[in-house]
Amino acid sequence: MAPTVPSAAKSASPSQPSGKSEVADLKQQLRQLAGSRAPDADDQRRDVFKRVISCMTAGIDVSAAFGEMVLCSATSDVVTKKMCYLYVGVHARAHPDLALLTINFLQRDCRDQDPTIRGLALRSLCSLRVRNLVEYLVTPLTTGLKDPSAYVRMIAAVGAAKLYHISATACIDADLPASLKALMLSDPDAQVVANCLHSLQEIWTLEAANSEAAAREIETLYSKPVVFYLLNKIKEFSEWAQCLVLELASKFLPSDNNEIFDIMNLLEDRLQHANGAVVLSTIKVFLHLTMSMTDVHQQVYERIKAPLLTLVGAGSPEQSYAVLCHLHLLVMRAPMLFSSDYKSFYCQFSDPSYVKKLKLEMLTAIANESNTYEIVTELCEYAGNVDVPIARESIRAVGKIALQQYDVNAIVDRLLQFLEMDKDFVTAETLVLVKDLLRKYPQWSHDCIAVVGNISSKNIQEPKGKAALIWMLGEYSQDMHDAPYVLESLVENWDEEHSPEVRLHLLTAVMKCFFKRPPETQKALGATLAAGLSDTHQDVHDRALFYYRLLQYDPAVAERVVNPPKQAVSVFADTQSSEMKDRIFDEFNSLSVVYQKPSYMFTDKEHRGPFEYSEDLTNLTVGTEAQENVISAQRYQENDNDLLLSTSDKEDNGTRASNGSATSTYNAPSDLIGSSLISSQTPAETSLINTGGPTYSSQSNFSLDDLLGLGVTETPTPPPPPALTLNSKPVLDPGTFQRKWGQLALALTQMLPPREPYTQWLRSHRSRRGQPRRRRFAGSRPKAPLTPVLSSRRKA
Repeated sequence: MAPTVPSAAKSASPSQPSGKSEVADLKQQLRQLAGSRAPDADDQRRDVFKRVISCMTAGIDVSAAFGEMVLCSATSDVVTKKMCYLYVGVHARAHPDLALLTINFLQRDCRDQDPTIRGLALRSLCSLRVRNLVEYLVTPLTTGLKDPSAYVRMIAAVGAAKLYHISATACIDADLPASLKALMLSDPDAQVVANCLHSLQEIWTLEAANSEAAAREIETLYSKPVVFYLLNKIKEFSEWAQCLVLELASKFLPSDNNEIFDIMNLLEDRLQHANGAVVLSTIKVFLHLTMSMTDVHQQVYERIKAPLLTLVGAGSPEQSYAVLCHLHLLVMRAPMLFSSDYKSFYCQFSDPSYVKKLKLEMLTAIANESNTYEIVTELCEYAGNVDVPIARESIRAVGKIALQQYDVNAIVDRLLQFLEMDKDFVTAETLVLVKDLLRKYPQWSHDCIAVVGNISSKNIQEPKGKAALIWMLGEYSQDMHDAPYVLESLVENWDEEHSPEVRLHLLTAVMKCFFKRPPETQKALGATLAAGLSDTHQDVHDRALFYYRLLQYDPAVAERVVNPPKQAVSVFADTQSSEMKDRIFDEFNSLSVVYQKPSYMFTDKEHRGPFEYSEDLTNLTVGTEAQENVISAQRYQENDNDLLLSTSDKEDNGTRASNGSATSTYNAPSDLIGSSLISSQTPAETSLINTGGPTYSSQSNFSLDDLLGLGVTETPTPPPPPALTLNSKPVLDPGTFQRKWGQLALALTQMLPPREPYTQWLRSHRSRRGQPRRRRFAGSRPKAPLTPVLSSRRKA
């Protein structure tokens, strides 16, 4: 049998921690090494610390070894110190009661002879972020800002900002901002100056909300002496520090043009920097300083074009995308300046999809009369790309160029050639673009319709493509001979179409086709309205009901509403307003350009800065008409407490009271519209539909139903008498009720076709006893009539 492997041997590899037993073993080993002075004690501590950090990385809770780690921190090995500080910084915030154990050895290390250990200890001390330990941070920070080592001063400058976030009062009372400002203007080390600048901006920006003195201090940072002092030392800064100084310079307000040219001369060589962030920061300074100088601003565009194009082709895909986003923003402001460099935006085989998509947008933006043919030819090559999203975007790009009125003839021919490709997504995208082109260029309808008419709707599966085809079938049904029959076949498959967008377009297209070719579309229109009224989607149902009522109102009015004379669309709505684009331009060299939206749209309110936009909708008020409708509805419900009527009579009375008389309100056929539709016709809806309009007889409604083939069998009802006004809480004894009921006169008689079993019974009854006769019940109210004659009595 093989010998048992010791636990220490099991855990020799720091990448394979084994859980709670491992933590207990680590604690035991740390206790043994705490006071050890063996020659190899430092190496053993380093190995154990590595295993502790490995457990932390694996997600194992090693906070139980906090005390042992503190005891083993007394070592001169820098690597061991770093691992100990890392452990303390992670677990001190989760266990603030144990953090007090680290104060003594951290303060002792802050006075160490080695500047590296002093800096690491000061950074770990400021990273504890425990409010109860603030008093122990002020003295080491104050001492660190005056340390002879630049590394310690750099750590202390950042630690001042950390202290402000823990306790702003302690930071201000210790006068650390003044010490940072003095150090920024006098320290010979560039990195110390950059850290002081960053901490001052962070502290004073947050403090400016509560202190006017802090607001004045921020203005001093943007003054000419400070800005020029930092710009003269910009070559000494790191890349991150250069971006920080350039961001400060972009907010500087020069007093005259000479200062602008001085700054631009100082930063001229920054445009050739290898780091893209430095180049973009420099461009932001140039653009913002020359906003009021039109000629110089245009020269800046010419100057920055070459560095940006170099960054697009030389960097990583991520950098190329970020630079392309900024180029796209500049192209939208000055498209002519980049029109000659269109080949720089051709898609490469190795480009990621997000870079290709952005390049297609760039090609669309810079297209003009001189380069349209070359750009469209290149885009047509992308239409057969194996990457389907890129192929879609390329087809859309061709359509966008056509909508810009550049070489429309050739582009329309290219788009019509796309319809011959045996690819569903190509056909769908092309149909959408052809629809938009016909809206702007109606003169191309004959050429487009000749090709579109050969496309079968069964071969189109995408909802947008099918909706575009249906729109053309309805809009140009007079030029497409098979349009009514194609629409009729689509109506027959209504239940198989799951897209509400397609059903909505089908409703409108059939209506348009009906007014242009009534005999061929009459049956399809009836079937479409019937299917739409029974549709479960609210928009489809409402539109079908709207069209039905329009036809009932007046077919001529319905034609003017559904199929009015149209004018060509001159400009399509832009997705972004000019104000939005200007706001994004003001936030140049930030995530706003990459996201293509201002920062307030993707940041929290506390981080939005001085510009905040209200997103609350609490100021919305209900209009007077809406309030009156609500009140009328409430009154209607309150009055529905009749005790003298049965449930069915209540519904009849409520319908008459809300809808008015039968001669002024249209009631849809019961066999066409379900109970849900009838219940959806609220009093407010009916009153809005009939307000100010003429009255119509029911005969016209049934004529419309017969015309559309809806199969209505009811006979028109005569107008009922005025609604009965009843007492909501009547008190009648049985005898009085019988007497009053017998005194009522016959008010209404309505003939309804009986059911088939009742008809057979009636024929046999007539053969035995003759014709039915009308009866008048004087003594008691009948439970059911013996004939299909419905009688009701009302008070005079």
